[in-house]
Amino acid sequence: MGKYMVNLKINNTPVQVEEGTTILEAAKRLNFRIPTLCNHPDLSVAGNCRVCVVEVKGARLLSASCATPVSEGMEVNTNSEKVRIARKHVIELLLSEHNADCTKCFKNGHCELQELASEYRYGDHIFTDLVKTKDRILDISSPSITRDSSKCIRCQRCVRTCTELQSVSALAVAHKGDHQIITTFMNKPMNDVVCTNCGQCINRCPTGALYERNYIEDVWHAIYDPSKFVVVETAPATRVALGEDLGIETGQRVTGKMVSALRKMGFNKVLDTDFTADLTILEEGTELLTRLKKALVDKDETVKLPLMTSCSPGWVKYQEHMFPELIDNLSSCKSPQQMFGALAKTYYADKINIKAENMIVVSIMPCTAKKFECNRSEMRDSGFKDVDYVLTTRELAMMIKQAGIEFDKLEDESYDSILGESTGAAVIFGTTGGVMEAALRTAYEIITGNEVPFTNLNIKPVRGMEGVKEASIKIKNTKPEWSFLEGVDLNVAVAHGLSNAKLLMESVKSGKSAYHFIEVMGCPGGCIGGGGQPIPTTAEIRKRRADAIYAEDMGKTIRKSHENPEVSEVYKEYLTNPLSHKSHELLHTHYKVRKRY
Repeated sequence: MGKYMVNLKINNTPVQVEEGTTILEAAKRLNFRIPTLCNHPDLSVAGNCRVCVVEVKGARLLSASCATPVSEGMEVNTNSEKVRIARKHVIELLLSEHNADCTKCFKNGHCELQELASEYRYGDHIFTDLVKTKDRILDISSPSITRDSSKCIRCQRCVRTCTELQSVSALAVAHKGDHQIITTFMNKPMNDVVCTNCGQCINRCPTGALYERNYIEDVWHAIYDPSKFVVVETAPATRVALGEDLGIETGQRVTGKMVSALRKMGFNKVLDTDFTADLTILEEGTELLTRLKKALVDKDETVKLPLMTSCSPGWVKYQEHMFPELIDNLSSCKSPQQMFGALAKTYYADKINIKAENMIVVSIMPCTAKKFECNRSEMRDSGFKDVDYVLTTRELAMMIKQAGIEFDKLEDESYDSILGESTGAAVIFGTTGGVMEAALRTAYEIITGNEVPFTNLNIKPVRGMEGVKEASIKIKNTKPEWSFLEGVDLNVAVAHGLSNAKLLMESVKSGKSAYHFIEVMGCPGGCIGGGGQPIPTTAEIRKRRADAIYAEDMGKTIRKSHENPEVSEVYKEYLTNPLSHKSHELLHTHYKVRKRY
């Protein structure tokens, strides 16, 4: 049965939409833009800000278009005098409580409130300025996120993000009326609560109330210091999103231009986190096969299955807080970022004859949680802090602009050799399901000597934006040493966004799941939707970035991690083999139980 259709008029223009459609959505069909501040396509409807009010014929009061469903025969005016005055007054009231030091604000030029104030030409102060009467909390306790209460308009996007998308609830609403604030548990600093540093709240905050900790000046200082050798690594997802902040259409790959820009900025070597993504597959794949052998052949009841990926630091911290009883299920592999830092200051430093103490490793990431990860006490196995600074994709875009580089006019360049070569399997780490797909491409071939039984190596059952994906691959015609896996259905699952991870973990905890291997990415869509990626983020934007990731994979000459020649060389010269003593020393780690409150 088809859905019931509703006929209405918006600004005297007829439109027919499905029952349940909001006025805001119906107006978009006619290309009428209604401004919003609390509404976001990833979140539930709140109707808090009232910027989106419209006039409905016959209604006594103005209606919030984001929260009002259409009805048959409805007549709506989105730009009447009454609407414009009300909307302007709402913006003015918000500004009366807003610390409007816009030119100093990190979100200057990217602030939705600033944009609306400009559109409505806010000028004279009609309402009393209340900024000075409000207590300002500037929380810089977290290495990942800065919270500035003086910029908060209480739209509650961050609260809904933290609760609905991530099931963390590190942020909440406290008090009522003009005393209402967005705060943490017991008003504790961000670093002392359950926050996973994922940065999804930043991606949806319409103002400068939440933004990443900024290390731009630290990196410039390192580049200018002649005594330092500054190495930069770039994550897979950065190459399909950086262009968005530099005037290039969403979903375009800018790998070569990014490399060129980094060289022009003054980095001594431009290398690729994708290299250590390939390395991660060798280590993590071997770890999975080792655990399976212990469970199936040795009958070791202490071995923990399913094995869970550990690339996403927001996910790892979530597990430490929320499911500490499953910590031993996490792979002991460090993330590709941290593997890179450890190798850069040992193997790579020796190869290029640079003292490790003089090397600065800068990481360009789509992720704010990576800033927290590089500061973990466990991440110093090189004898130094393995990764010195993490910059988000957004911060890199700012630096490129500061350097006066015309990004769109750059010629493509290639990464430097040694820790710069990578495969298609590595680049798909940037989207949900990518780590799983890369691991299966290698593990299946190790076990059977044959490629995975999917067209062009594309394991489509683990792709897509469903919250939780499941797949099963039957292992056939194994090599003699893996005969114990003959006929086994290898059961895997993939989740992205911590609310989906929670569902999966509860299934594992209950003993109902039959999975052998689970991939979890902390952010919606995986790294392409990371907390450090260009704003805005929507399902459509994340899909276009994912499509670009898969296109990059298909364009690679080598698409399986175990065939990366530079990875083979590192094992031959330095690490010996996966899970060797040296590998455990540099590339593996452990985790800690954290308090939930």
